[in-house]
Amino acid sequence: MRAEGQAHIDRIDAALALVRKSLDWEKALRRLDELDARVQDPTLWDDPKAAQAITQEQKRLETAVNTVREIESEKNDAIEFVEMGEAEGDDDVASEGLATLERLADRADADKVQALLSGEADGNDTYLEIHAGAGGTESQDWAEMLLRMYARWAERRGFKVETVEYQAGDQAGIKSATLLLKGENAYGYAKTESGVHRLVRISPYDSSARRHTSFSSVWVYPVIDDDFEVEINESDLKIDTYRASGAGGQHVNTTDSAVRITHQPTGIVVASQNDRSQHKNRATAMNMLKARLFEREMAEREAAAGTEYESKTDIGWGHQIRSYVLQPYQMVKDLRTGVTSTSPDDVLDGALDQFISAALAQKVTGEQVDVEDVE
Repeated sequence: MRAEGQAHIDRIDAALALVRKSLDWEKALRRLDELDARVQDPTLWDDPKAAQAITQEQKRLETAVNTVREIESEKNDAIEFVEMGEAEGDDDVASEGLATLERLADRADADKVQALLSGEADGNDTYLEIHAGAGGTESQDWAEMLLRMYARWAERRGFKVETVEYQAGDQAGIKSATLLLKGENAYGYAKTESGVHRLVRISPYDSSARRHTSFSSVWVYPVIDDDFEVEINESDLKIDTYRASGAGGQHVNTTDSAVRITHQPTGIVVASQNDRSQHKNRATAMNMLKARLFEREMAEREAAAGTEYESKTDIGWGHQIRSYVLQPYQMVKDLRTGVTSTSPDDVLDGALDQFISAALAQKVTGEQVDVEDVE
């Protein structure tokens, strides 16, 4: 087997191994057998809601299992093609087999990411909050750069993007903003972006053209519906109203229609100003609070199960998940997985999939990488 073909095979095997691990393969096969039997039960639809949940789970597992088996089978056929071509000196046959292996490797990588989106709320829409760290205009400008980056990434994935909350910076940029991303698996894809993001550049606001380091935080949490029960005591809430504001006159009201809710036991703060109705903004903010509390509960469950969980409340050095260096060289480096890009302009224009894919895989494998930050 040529080195090129072996590289494709290794990619396929690595992707399928990760999918099997994420599914807990043997357990998934047993569960699929159970679901198949239950679907055949004529009394299943006596409870339509339960029946729908069962059929959806069956379909998801069946698709995942069949995809693995199909890729494995096609891989073996392609290997035979390549080996036959090489043995008979037929370059056309060998090349056809190599092309099939390359296509399967690309497909396996794409299916791997889909298989990793199996969390409780991964299929849901999502909120994405951005907050500028300490540092005034520098950090506020960086926060706005992140806002644009995530909007561009979401548009690339075909998600619908809505601005729920926007607080303009004092001179430039933003103090905070919240996006609502609507689309299949929006939360599943975006969830690994929660954390502190660090920027190093020559400041456009420094007359001496010195290099500055800025921080902003991102917090991602799923939109939830009535199927997810979250109890909130009204007595725990501090509710403030204020006038909406935004860049370039957007989202500006002349009445106190914007709503900010503080959940005092946890310190969680959410805000909505997207609508001119205070009533509607309050309802949106309450839904956001429920989502934040649900995300907090999920994170605590992961922590109890031994999964790494760190507070994202400190926006500063030592807490960053990714560094974006624009000067004196060009590099973006993820400090959890070690994935790097030497094209920060592309990353800031929304090219985030390589970072997201690696972070999702890391959640499954649990593998920790010793990564040095960039200076």
